[in-house]
Amino acid sequence: MHDATNTSLRTARAPDPYWSPYVAGFVLGLVLLATYLVAGRGLGATGAFSALVATIANAVSPEAAQANPVHVRYLEGGAPLLEFLPLLVLGTFVGGWIGARTAGRARLGIDRGPSIGATPRMVLAFAGGSIVAVGAKIALGCTSGQALSGAAILNAGSLVFMLAVFAAGYAVAYVIRREWL
Repeated sequence: MHDATNTSLRTARAPDPYWSPYVAGFVLGLVLLATYLVAGRGLGATGAFSALVATIANAVSPEAAQANPVHVRYLEGGAPLLEFLPLLVLGTFVGGWIGARTAGRARLGIDRGPSIGATPRMVLAFAGGSIVAVGAKIALGCTSGQALSGAAILNAGSLVFMLAVFAAGYAVAYVIRREWL
């Protein structure tokens, strides 16, 4: 008799260990340097979503999109979804998936602590993501744009932004830590 459970346990491999944060940080710095050298600009993803919204707005109502100064910035080149930032985001997703697959870590699931259910975890994740998205637009850049690219050129606003991100992160982690313990 064939036991599918035992077969799957034998063929499943243990995931590869995570990279050292020092090595990963060094490699990320090299990617940032290469991006400046090759593309002439740093990393950041917020503009990709703005390009997507401008493209959708232009498809629905070209007159309104052309009258909107925010959308016009993204529509001037002709094909905003073929610009640098949307391709950067697409490459990030594809690269992340390839990395997870090759390291044996690709799986569907909801990461959560034992004290929180799946639905409240998803609601909190959506709320937190929404707050970060609005904050990124107000701050004129996401954490990758502000922290990596802005800090690399010693932009004072980016350095203050990162201090605020870490302070807020530690404060919120202290408040909701019981959900993960």
